Amino acid sequence: MSDRTVLLVVHTGRKPAVTTARELADRLVAAGMTVRVLGTEAAALECPPVEIAEDGANGSELVVALGGDGTLLRAAEFARPAGAALLGVNLGHVGFLAEAERTDLDAMVERILTSSYDVEERMTLDVVVRRGDDVVATDWALNDVTVEKASRQRMVDLMVEVDARPLSRWSGDGVVCATPTGSTAYAFSAGGPVVWPSVEAILVVPISAHALFARPLVVAPSSTVAIELPAGTGDAIAFCDGRRTIDVAVHDRLELRRGEPIRLVRMAGATFTDRLVSKFRLPVRGWRGPAEEEAATD
Repeated sequence: MSDRTVLLVVHTGRKPAVTTARELADRLVAAGMTVRVLGTEAAALECPPVEIAEDGANGSELVVALGGDGTLLRAAEFARPAGAALLGVNLGHVGFLAEAERTDLDAMVERILTSSYDVEERMTLDVVVRRGDDVVATDWALNDVTVEKASRQRMVDLMVEVDARPLSRWSGDGVVCATPTGSTAYAFSAGGPVVWPSVEAILVVPISAHALFARPLVVAPSSTVAIELPAGTGDAIAFCDGRRTIDVAVHDRLELRRGEPIRLVRMAGATFTDRLVSKFRLPVRGWRGPAEEEAATD
């Protein structure tokens, strides 16, 4: 058995994801690799000789997420602390974060076995919630951190600060703070810009704000963005990648800054522009491309 190890994280509620996971495990084990699965997923997968991941992704060179973007964000929770590379296999709908499709299985297995894939670092956000002098919560996000009203019956007032200077006070449904990776997710739906992954920045996008100045902002990656809940407003909830929640009370202060990057696997030669066109089905008919250089003449 090889000392090369892969952890599979699977959306077991989707039959194609389970079927693909079994086939992938079969082929990697047959090639001599060690395959691990999560204990909570082992029974549903019924894979061949695999190990139960007792210690997350520690010791794994690769974490393979089989499902949609939600599955990849869940897999990121194992990959980031272990420093493992993360590969998404899309078996959902849009699957914007995924690198491979189910139909790419043959090529994917070959690239995993030969380690012939690229790894790019993606920016993350670290979150700290302070209550007076105490830190009451910490977390992180690959896509975004949203601070939203805790009650549907009322809006929430949020004071936003950048680099220790007050920026504006917004009354509305909340605010999205996103990475470039998350610019195509909730921030995009809230009216924010699409940011190429190679551009490091923090996006600040108000959600349904009642204010004259409520435009999306693109902040330097070295900046610290802080959100305070002033007196007279209701409590809020912070969502990290839409998966983990933090209760934020009046007078609390939530601080966001650039965190340790996560390593995403890239196999295809498609550019980010190609991905946008494909995933969002953008109209490009009629594109002629750059003019070819005329052949040199005597």
